[in-house]
Amino acid sequence: MGDDSKRDAPPEFGFETRTIHAGARPDPVTGARSTPIYQTTSYVFDDVEHASDLFNLQTFGFIYSRLTNPTVAVLEERVANLEDGRAAVCAASGHAAQFLAFFSLLDPGDEFVASRNLYGGSITQFGISFERLGWHCHFVDPADPENFRRALTPKTKAIFIEVLANPGGVVVDVEAVATIARDAGVPLIVDNTLATPYLCQPFHWGADLIVHSTTKFLSGHGTSLGGALVESGRFDWFRDGKFPTMTEPDPAYHGLTFAETFGDFGFTTKARAVGLRDFGACMSPQNAFLTITGLETLHLRMERHVQNAQAVAEFLDGHPKVSWITYAGLPSSPYYDLAKKYLPKGAGAVFTFGVRDGFEGGVRLVENVNLFSHLANVGDTRSLILHPASTTHRQLSDEQRAAAGAGADVIRLSIGLETADDLIRDLDEALAKS
Repeated sequence: MGDDSKRDAPPEFGFETRTIHAGARPDPVTGARSTPIYQTTSYVFDDVEHASDLFNLQTFGFIYSRLTNPTVAVLEERVANLEDGRAAVCAASGHAAQFLAFFSLLDPGDEFVASRNLYGGSITQFGISFERLGWHCHFVDPADPENFRRALTPKTKAIFIEVLANPGGVVVDVEAVATIARDAGVPLIVDNTLATPYLCQPFHWGADLIVHSTTKFLSGHGTSLGGALVESGRFDWFRDGKFPTMTEPDPAYHGLTFAETFGDFGFTTKARAVGLRDFGACMSPQNAFLTITGLETLHLRMERHVQNAQAVAEFLDGHPKVSWITYAGLPSSPYYDLAKKYLPKGAGAVFTFGVRDGFEGGVRLVENVNLFSHLANVGDTRSLILHPASTTHRQLSDEQRAAAGAGADVIRLSIGLETADDLIRDLDEALAKS
């Protein structure tokens, strides 16, 4: 006789199956197999009691599309599933998702520690805009995880990293930083945008919260803005009394306590019920639909993305007009071993390299490519090129740009799904002209 407990256990579906099916089912009214676009602002209540229960968070359902929408809900469940998380809330952009995370954690005067190797917009958001809200960020070099411990203060409420940094291809030792966060009793927030859950699942390495710009690889086609905040469900909000917004009664909901009432999905519930309610940075159902469609091919696209990126990086490595390259899939990279640990399926598809002629050489290169598109995005099916010093990181000082891996000579590539030989030829010809 077999083991009845194993026979009765639900099957564990593979990642590829979950990218297509998680969170979705045929529409119960029409039988539509693809998730419909619920292009509506609001939803009819069964009766007054049903409406009251929804507004009091005593039952789950749909009230108003600033808070919940059936199309967006499918995407939220799918992203949480792919990250092996407990729950997720989607937002209008990656920056909106980051704002929801920190608004749900911080009070004026609170602090957090962040890697200095971040997307330039995140550095500006954390270092300038958040300061106006009374939230102070300490930026540290992530090359030594102990730098995060040294930057901790009694007011620290979180640690933030990009597991695969934009734009420099820096790989952070997630497990080591997670240990430091756990010792300090604060959540580790990981931006997993460039890696995606196909290449890395930060919750498996000790992260507590994950944010995504779904605009990038999750959507995958350069069509749809969006962001996602995912929680692991494992963080103890009651430890040390550091998070009163999670553990003390909320006056707007008749004194309920988010961590106690909703348990392991209390954080995303608070981000939705308070953050989305009051700031309104919700994802549109149209963008959710397009992102769901993109997610269905995530596994296939990421395989080709990293295959092409490896080929292009190997071509650029040692090119006479290239002074250095950061791709972590190259044995010469200082992050090669970390990439093997955290990104065993490939070191992503976004990396940087330096042109020997500095700022002017970078400008000439982006103006001479033909197949690569010169624009400020990553994670598209098309290959993209950017000179960060003159675009995404131009608002930073020279010192900040250098610290973020976006110096004057830096070129950022986002490698798409074209034929690798065509991409190599385009870069070779443009480098010759520059």
